[in-house]
Amino acid sequence: MKIRSILFLAIVLVMSSCSDDETSLGLNFQGLEDLGSSYVYEGWLIVDGSPISSGRFSVDSNGNPSQSDFELNQEDVDKASTFVLTIEPAQEDDPAPSDVHILAGDFSGSSASLTVDHPAAIDNDFGSADGVFILATPTDDDASNEDSGIWFLDNSSGSPQAGLSLPELPAGWIYEGWAVVDGTPISTGTFSSASRADNAAPFSGPLNGPPYPGEDFLVNAPSGFNFPVSLFGGAGVISIEPVPDNSSAPFTLKPLVGEISANGEVHSVVSMGQNLNFPTGTVNR
Repeated sequence: MKIRSILFLAIVLVMSSCSDDETSLGLNFQGLEDLGSSYVYEGWLIVDGSPISSGRFSVDSNGNPSQSDFELNQEDVDKASTFVLTIEPAQEDDPAPSDVHILAGDFSGSSASLTVDHPAAIDNDFGSADGVFILATPTDDDASNEDSGIWFLDNSSGSPQAGLSLPELPAGWIYEGWAVVDGTPISTGTFSSASRADNAAPFSGPLNGPPYPGEDFLVNAPSGFNFPVSLFGGAGVISIEPVPDNSSAPFTLKPLVGEISANGEVHSVVSMGQNLNFPTGTVNR
């Protein structure tokens, strides 16, 4: 009996010791989107300059996380200076965070407020973002379809110039242009500089386009579209996309949006407004 009692007491002490070494980290987010089955979100505690994973979770179509409380080592949680949220491949278990840092915040006492503009995230609040675009189809010789192309340039001075003023993005992110037609977005291509052509022109005609982001919607129409297509009554959008990106739709970060009047004019500048309703979050330890 004495031996059993001693063993039982030892087990209780070990369990008690393990429990005392762990604590709960509570996460709360607003505005995160469903990443599908290929990617997940992962939290990281920055302890003495090194990342320690706090756990992975997904978000459903209503923005609800699959898990919001995580049991972690008490000492790591207490010593953490910063929390970073990244996007990671679902089937990969890399011990280091990816380049796609979406939110971050420094701990102040028992909590941290998470934003995209933290230096450990995207490092900009996009409060200075600005842009214009025109409707035109410079990649063909047909003047009857000028409302079927969108180019993020400014021709108001008589000489085309870059139409977007955007901050440089950190590794893990890239800009993408979009035209919204009858509520459905179609990509104009990804780009890192507003002063150069974007990375693709699958829908443009045989002629060279201007050296700025944009697209003519003339050939190779994807399912659901018939080209040429009028962009009047639609919109132009600039999004910030993760790299790599597994979605054919704009990511939740859309700093600039410009509505196109149903009675607009081709070759005339359309102004874009800021759309800075970005995700946020809090972490409690």
